[in-house]
Amino acid sequence: MGTIYNKVHDNDHDIDDLEMKVVRYKPEGLDILCKNTKFSKKELQIMYRGFKQECPTGIVNEETFKEIYAQFFPQGDATAYAHYVFNTFDHDKNGSISFEEFVMGLSVLVRGTLPERLQWAFNLYDVNGDGIITKDEMVDIVGAIYEMMGRFTLPAIDEYSAREHAEKVFQRMDLNKDGVISFEEFMETCRMDDNIVRGMSLFDTVI
Repeated sequence: MGTIYNKVHDNDHDIDDLEMKVVRYKPEGLDILCKNTKFSKKELQIMYRGFKQECPTGIVNEETFKEIYAQFFPQGDATAYAHYVFNTFDHDKNGSISFEEFVMGLSVLVRGTLPERLQWAFNLYDVNGDGIITKDEMVDIVGAIYEMMGRFTLPAIDEYSAREHAEKVFQRMDLNKDGVISFEEFMETCRMDDNIVRGMSLFDTVI
């Protein structure tokens, strides 16, 4: 989704466009979004123009999201990982992402504090949203990352290696060895070991 964030237009004739109604969807006013995100009004205006260009209806469904994501990772298959990222942005779980949901998620990822970003990452790995990360969830997410980027890692990572990597990370995070990772264990491990954060590719594969 980086192109949407980075698109800058010189013309300001539609500077108040965010206040106007689009085809099926009317976003919140700029002032509200400024309060709820860490973006300025100008940044929000720029992002909205890009968002509307990519998604004229004002919302993006999962298939469109996957298509956009695939543009950034043409070397692999981003389908599975884009599905998981989409779920973290789709806060109301209605199968589509509004502009508000998009910028709220993006605000955390590009301007958020480390605890805020780690909260996002925990939600990504907690696929079913039950408040814990299971080994299967860890394997699924790490596997999706390697499907998308793995052929460019050195040495090359195959499916078995991805699972092995996921299981090693899981064992290090499961501090009380009860077979699941709680939010507290996740946060504590990430605070103690920067290599864990890097090894999980938490933020490099989103923006």
